[in-house]
Amino acid sequence: MNRKTAREIAVELCFAAAANGADIDELIDSFFSDEHYLTLAGEDELFSAKPDEKQLAYIRTLTHLSRDKGEELDDLIERYAHGWKAERISRTARAILRIALCEILYMDEIPAAVAINEAVELDKGYDDAETVAFVNGVLGGFMRGEMAGKAEPEDQ
Repeated sequence: MNRKTAREIAVELCFAAAANGADIDELIDSFFSDEHYLTLAGEDELFSAKPDEKQLAYIRTLTHLSRDKGEELDDLIERYAHGWKAERISRTARAILRIALCEILYMDEIPAAVAINEAVELDKGYDDAETVAFVNGVLGGFMRGEMAGKAEPEDQ
């Protein structure tokens, strides 16, 4: 499993937790139980490989950050959601935006450009072109507004 797949699983878990108000740790434990995951693997190629310890730690980090920093992340989303009311933002787009913002703000090993590109590409699989453009616009606005002047370290 690669990071892209782990990121998408984190988005799905965040979406599910928001949709049913489930506890994220219970949801993760249930989701990755051998029996449940085997069922998912038969239904969706995304789940063809179970995450290893490092990938599972990445998924847990993203889902916990999304939950723990949810209010702060939602405030940022709404600040840069020009022309969109909060209720118009789909749960999927919100989960994708939260994950991307978590990577940008709290995971130094993920370059912001990668987090943004992955969020936009991921949203293409769930939402229409207008919402994909919205996700790109929110993240671009965030980078210009909040991260201006905070250059990423160059690769050595």
